[in-house]
Amino acid sequence: MRSIGEMARDGGLSVSALRFYDRAGVLVPAWVDPVSGYRWYEPEQLEESRLLARLRRAGMPLADIRLVLAAWSGMDTVLVRGLLQAHLRRLELGLSDARREFSTLRALLDHRENPMTSPRTATARLSVPAPELAAALDAVRFAAGTDAELPMLGGILFDIEGEGLHLVATDRYRMAVAQARTTGHGGSRVQAIVPLPLADAMRALLNGEESVQLAVDGDRVTLETGDRQTAGQSLGHDFPDYRRLVHLPAGHRAHVDTAAFREALETGPVRASETRKHDGEPHELSVLRVTENGTVILCDDGDDDQNNVAVNREFLLHALAAGARDELVLELGAPTAPLAIRRPDDEDSFSMLMPVRLEN
Repeated sequence: MRSIGEMARDGGLSVSALRFYDRAGVLVPAWVDPVSGYRWYEPEQLEESRLLARLRRAGMPLADIRLVLAAWSGMDTVLVRGLLQAHLRRLELGLSDARREFSTLRALLDHRENPMTSPRTATARLSVPAPELAAALDAVRFAAGTDAELPMLGGILFDIEGEGLHLVATDRYRMAVAQARTTGHGGSRVQAIVPLPLADAMRALLNGEESVQLAVDGDRVTLETGDRQTAGQSLGHDFPDYRRLVHLPAGHRAHVDTAAFREALETGPVRASETRKHDGEPHELSVLRVTENGTVILCDDGDDDQNNVAVNREFLLHALAAGARDELVLELGAPTAPLAIRRPDDEDSFSMLMPVRLEN
């Protein structure tokens, strides 16, 4: 028999993935040690593991994978071929629909081209208290994207309007917004997407208590503090309209002690997500619920309450650290609504995490 480590090495699935598929009843080990809980697999299950890995890479739903594996072990090749063909057909239809929709969207984008001055080509010069700008950068930096296919998300949006400065970062799965007070602008809206290396260089200069000078001139962004300066080009893209994304339906609000909640997350129960990371591993999820007395609890694996909200545990830990408060407010709505992490003393600085659908 093969140990779970040997099965992971030879079968194309990680150890955490094998544990997930065991709990899902898809690839159940032949024997589990009643004392240690260690999983063991029969030699013929190696072929099933490799088949399962291929089906997941092809994006087949878990329910269909169960049928394929059952038919495979029963030598029902007709059913297997039928399931594979049906999934391939779904993929082809989906791709055809996506191409048609994207063609329409490109035409709409062409019609929206506007010769008027956009917020990305305007200029602004303003003063910002160094501690506030530093805190804002720290609050949003973790949420910036790294996907080369979406370069507009690979930086931090500096959104200047009136006397306010909002910093925004998102990688689609999480978003963070922070604000800082300014003086000296007071005009129309000006935006610049500051690439992460430049944002980090700015942060390195923000060690004092005095105000610093921020200038946006078209595609060039400059930060001056005392006799030091850092400057660079902004990203030549449009940032999503984050203001349309932050209006959430009312949810259950709960105050949490940040240190205690972080410890509970690090040591508490987790579940594996169907969504894969870049290395092929499932994400670890924390499943949360607000109780009737207003406290947040971590739900065990067998807890399937309809009000449970599952989020990426690593992302939630990052958001707690970026919140930089001993106490934070968690706002949980429906299982399909984003989880908001807010500061009790600054409702305009917050982060949001997209929920992850749980497999039943």
